[in-house]
Amino acid sequence: MNICSYVSCVVMTPVSDDERIVPLADLFRLLGDATRLRIVLACVEDRIAVGAIADTLGLSPSLVSHHLRLLLEHVAEPSAQWQEGA
Repeated sequence: MNICSYVSCVVMTPVSDDERIVPLADLFRLLGDATRLRIVLACVEDRIAVGAIADTLGLSPSLVSHHLRLLLEHVAEPSAQWQEGA
């Protein structure tokens, strides 16, 4: 699930406003980091390997992997809950 799908999923899921706002606030906090936002924008249009992202952005592959892990942990947990409720 990509970031746009995740946001749509959270916004469109029939839950209370607080249950929608908290996950979105957490996502925006994660995207508030300039490096993470650059990584997300680098792979919005297509899947791209960690090494290619690192080369494109002038970062180390381990740093890119670290930031991707944080993003994926955040997106994976709520999407699993959403699929169970569908």
